[in-house]
Amino acid sequence: MVKKLSDSALAAELRRARKASGLAGRSEPRAIAARYDRDTGMVELVLANGCTFAFPAAQAEGLSNAQPELLERLEIMGNGYALRWDELDADLTVPGLLAGRLGSRRWMAKELGRAGGRVTSPAKARAARENGRKGGRPRRSVKER
Repeated sequence: MVKKLSDSALAAELRRARKASGLAGRSEPRAIAARYDRDTGMVELVLANGCTFAFPAAQAEGLSNAQPELLERLEIMGNGYALRWDELDADLTVPGLLAGRLGSRRWMAKELGRAGGRVTSPAKARAARENGRKGGRPRRSVKER
């Protein structure tokens, strides 16, 4: 059952909500300006609290292979809480960016896995040399397939 509010109770609720919104707006990260810098390859944000933040577009989900002309066409959405590249169908949240998340969890996990696979260590180098002396990487056995 929905509780009906009198006009004065509704007005009081609205005042409280607006006050709470104002407090959140001053303390939560919101972008008031954003742009892509072709020279540095960085997306630069100016936050409502006066701080600035930048990140490399090439490291963000949906932006890595984009042309500079498309990267320049970014919009601030959701009262400053998100960035949107409509033509690239890419969205990033400002709080997520500030926390170091340059994409979705799934995308970040995939990128970390790809980077981990490229890492060389003394053990990997030693194993590669040994396998090379034996004629290459050992073949999979029938059981492993």
